[in-house]
Amino acid sequence: MDPLDIQTYREVLEQKRDAILSATPARIPSAEPGSKSGDWIDHSSEESDIHVRLALKQTDTKLLRAIDEAILRLDQGVYGICMECEEQIAPARLNAVPWTRVCIYCKEQQDKK
Repeated sequence: MDPLDIQTYREVLEQKRDAILSATPARIPSAEPGSKSGDWIDHSSEESDIHVRLALKQTDTKLLRAIDEAILRLDQGVYGICMECEEQIAPARLNAVPWTRVCIYCKEQQDKK
């Protein structure tokens, strides 16, 4: 892979990582968990918000892990090589999902399982 491409992918990955880390919750609950204010609909809504934020946090954690692994692969000189078939990952796939570990063919095979 061209050194300019490597630097470009590194910048994209680091910017995405920084964006995730600096993101703030879209909504902060108005009351402390377990408070008795509001009716059952308010409580249900607050619980739903908590579950959504937890799911988003878990997704962000997985994405951060994938980004960190991609940066490590850049450092090791194996970025852009499929971890399944060891073929080059197409630039279009890397541009779409720069933290990917596998080529489109191997990803399709994983999705079929």
